Amino acid sequence: MHKYFFKLSLPAEKYKAFYQGHAQNIQVICSEGKSLRFPANAIRQFLTSEGIYGDFEMQVDENNKLIGVVRRG
Repeated sequence: MHKYFFKLSLPAEKYKAFYQGHAQNIQVICSEGKSLRFPANAIRQFLTSEGIYGDFEMQVDENNKLIGVVRRG
């Protein structure tokens, strides 16, 4: 298993595009400088009326298949 760490500041208005079907993935730059793309529904549980904000940890298996995302701190 490998872990990637990233910060996310996504206002609710921008996340709305995922609900409307205009976008399916989110792309971030992790703390290592690597670009990560993952399904928007992987962070849906963190959505509030203001959006999604915070520090996150993404876990992937040895084949880079997403295991999960958790909020840190």
